[in-house]
Amino acid sequence: MSNVTMSNTRRLVTIAFFIALEVVLTRFLSINTDFLRIGFGFLPVACVGILFGPLWAGAAYAVGDVLGMLIFPSGAYFPGFTVSAFAIGCIYGIFLYKKESSLRRIIIPVLLVCLGVNLFVDTLWLNILYGQAYLALLPMRLVKCAVMVPIQLVLIKLVWDKVLKRFVK
Repeated sequence: MSNVTMSNTRRLVTIAFFIALEVVLTRFLSINTDFLRIGFGFLPVACVGILFGPLWAGAAYAVGDVLGMLIFPSGAYFPGFTVSAFAIGCIYGIFLYKKESSLRRIIIPVLLVCLGVNLFVDTLWLNILYGQAYLALLPMRLVKCAVMVPIQLVLIKLVWDKVLKRFVK
């Protein structure tokens, strides 16, 4: 077996592991309501972004979203959330792939994900899906962002420094 094949096999197995981890963290270790989810599914996606780049991270999160919904349905499937998942993975990959670990570097993608995608785009999807007033959903989702930004910053930095550093060359 050639080195290229081993490298591709190792990459696919690693990404599959992170997809499985994302599904478990999102479906079992998160607080869920109809309009709000506070969880740790972002962490495996950020790891894929750090290790493999934006397209792999986007695809991994989109696959994880669809698989999680198929295996553990928790309401109606809405493709907008899969688009958001792909965008989130791409954002982490664009800003973190082949970069040095620093809190300053992590702040931009976390703010883009939390404020851009989670707060505004996902709120739009909830508005379309449930018919709730967009502005009525924003305060609760803003609180989620205020809670999740520091958590994401700290956890991504810790995992990057303590776990992923040995994989990043």
